[in-house]
Amino acid sequence: MTNPRILAHFQESADLKMKAANVLAQPIEQAIELMFTALSNGNKILACGNGGSAADCQHFAAELVGRFERERLPLPAMALTTDTSILTAVGNDYSYQEIFSKQVQAFGQAGDILLAFSTSGNSGNVLAAIEVAHERDMRVIALTGKGGGTIGKTLNDTDVHICVPHDRTARIQEVHLVTLHCICDGIDVALFGDDANE
Repeated sequence: MTNPRILAHFQESADLKMKAANVLAQPIEQAIELMFTALSNGNKILACGNGGSAADCQHFAAELVGRFERERLPLPAMALTTDTSILTAVGNDYSYQEIFSKQVQAFGQAGDILLAFSTSGNSGNVLAAIEVAHERDMRVIALTGKGGGTIGKTLNDTDVHICVPHDRTARIQEVHLVTLHCICDGIDVALFGDDANE
């Protein structure tokens, strides 16, 4: 007999993905367009987030620098979650709040994109990075959940907010992963057309 708790996880995840598809299709499309334009203009994407979202940053950067599903030239993306010397130096000498914002100051330029993850929408260090990104004329694509939190209120009209309509962190992260794959595929389609499987 199948464990009903396991089945419930799969069912809830599947139900949310179908619901989220209708809600998030348009902002995901906007995010693809924003990223493709930035990459086409020689700009880069910086990604930040904590915990499971930090892993999402690394996953996304790996898909762009390496490849998603097609062979292509590497695309410039950086996860701001990976350099332990920077993270621990800034966390120790300044504060954990500044571990991403200092890197945005160092690496971010006008026209770049900050891909900001926060399942709650309230991560202080992600908010600080968004503020610096705005100061540097960068666009922000925020992936959140739980109503978007403070991040949802911080974004401006030129940013893109992809807010998963759910309150459970695990489910939000699962939709964030599908969203990242949609974005990677969208960038490839924008580069090469949609005939990869023909």
